[in-house]
Amino acid sequence: MPSTSSAVSDSSRSVPPCLWRDRDFRRLWVGQTASQLGEHTTLIVLPLFAVLTLNADAGELGVLRAVGQAPLLLLSLFVGAWVDGWRIRTVLVVADAVRTLMLCAAAVAGLLGWLGLPALLLVAFAVGALSVFFDVAYQASLVRLVQRDQLVRGNSALEGSRSAAQIGGPALGGALVSLLSAPIAAASSAVFFALSFLSVRRIRRTESLPERSERHPRVWRRIHEGLRFVVSDTSLRTVCLASAAFQFSFAAMMTVYLLFLPRELHLSGTTVGLALAAVGPGALLGSLLAARLPRRFGYGAVLVSAAALGDGVFVCVPALHGSSAVTVSVLLAINFVFGAGGQLVNVTVMAVRQAVTPDGMQGRAAATITFVGMGMAPLGSLLGGLLAMEWGLRTSLLVTAAGMMLSPAVMTLSPLARLGRGLPER
Repeated sequence: MPSTSSAVSDSSRSVPPCLWRDRDFRRLWVGQTASQLGEHTTLIVLPLFAVLTLNADAGELGVLRAVGQAPLLLLSLFVGAWVDGWRIRTVLVVADAVRTLMLCAAAVAGLLGWLGLPALLLVAFAVGALSVFFDVAYQASLVRLVQRDQLVRGNSALEGSRSAAQIGGPALGGALVSLLSAPIAAASSAVFFALSFLSVRRIRRTESLPERSERHPRVWRRIHEGLRFVVSDTSLRTVCLASAAFQFSFAAMMTVYLLFLPRELHLSGTTVGLALAAVGPGALLGSLLAARLPRRFGYGAVLVSAAALGDGVFVCVPALHGSSAVTVSVLLAINFVFGAGGQLVNVTVMAVRQAVTPDGMQGRAAATITFVGMGMAPLGSLLGGLLAMEWGLRTSLLVTAAGMMLSPAVMTLSPLARLGRGLPER
C-alpha cells in the first residue's frame, strides 16, 4: 500500500461514503473483521476450556491468560520496528496463515486427546504472538489507504468490525466449548483466520518501500526512535500511561471475572459467552458515536467521560448473586455499557495517535503504545489469579474493577482532556 497521496483514489477523496468504493479498503475491512472474530472466539475458547473441562484453578487460569498476553510485552516494540520496513499486506497474510495452521494443529491434538494445559499454553502464546503482528500492521495500514480527514471514519469502520467480532466471538466460543468440544471450537477460530487470509491477500495496491539502506537500520535504533517519539509527544505519552493503568487493572479483573461468572454466579459456558458478547453491540454503538461525538463535544471530553462510564460500570458486578434472569440482564447491560464506552475511547485515541504521527513512524508508535499499555496485561492476569486465591472472588473483583478507574483519572489530569473539536496537528 503506498503513501496517502498515491493510495487514495479520486472517488475516496470526496465524501466519507466513498471509502467503501475503494476495493482495497473493503478487503482490509473484511479481513480485519474475520481476523478479529477468530481472535475473540479464541480468547473465550481457551480460558473456558481450561476452567470448565480441565478444572483449572485461579492460578492456572492466570498463567494461561498471562502466557497468551506475554507477546504484547515481549514482541510489540520489535514488531513495530519491523512493520515500518515491511509490506503491510505480507505481514497480515502471514499472520493469518500461521494462526490458521496453529489452531488446526490444536484441533487435531484435541481430537487425539493431547490438548491439555501445556498444549493450551503453547497455542495461547503462538496465537498471541501472531495477533501482535496482525494488530500492529493493520493499525499502520489505514493511514496508507485514507486521507487525514477520513481517519476517524476509517477507524470507526474498522472498529465497528471489531464490534461485530465481539458480538459473535464470545457467544460462539462459549457455545462451542459447552455444547461440542474444544477441538471444534479451535477449528472454528481457524476458519475465521483463513477467511481473513483470503480477503487480505486480494489487496492489489502496490506498496512503495524505502530504499534498502533506509529499510534496514539496526532494529534497536528503530525501537529507540519510536520510544523517543512517543515519550516526547504529550498526547501519546498520556495515552501510554492511561493504557497501562487500564490494561493492568482490566487483565486482573477479567481473570477474576471469568471465574466469578461460572463459579460464584453458577452460569453455564453458553450464558457466560452470551454475557460477554453484549460488549459487541455496545462497541458497535460506540464506534458509530465515535464518528460524531468528538467533533461535537470535543475529543478530550469524549475520552474522559467515555472512559469513566465504561470502566466504572464494572464496580456493580460484585453486588450480583445467583443465576436469575435479573442477574443475567444486569450483566448484559454492564457489558453493553463497557463496550460502548471502551469503543469510544479506542476509536478516538487511535485517531489522535494517527493524526500526530508521521506515516513512517506509524508502526513504531502503535507498537510502543501497545508495549507500554498491553504489555502490562500479563502482570495484571497473574495478579488477578493471586488475588482470587488469597481474597476470594467477590472481594478481588471489586478491587480490580475499582482499579480500572485509574485510566480516566490519568486522562483527566492531562492535556489530553482539554483537546477540542479538531484533531491535534503533527
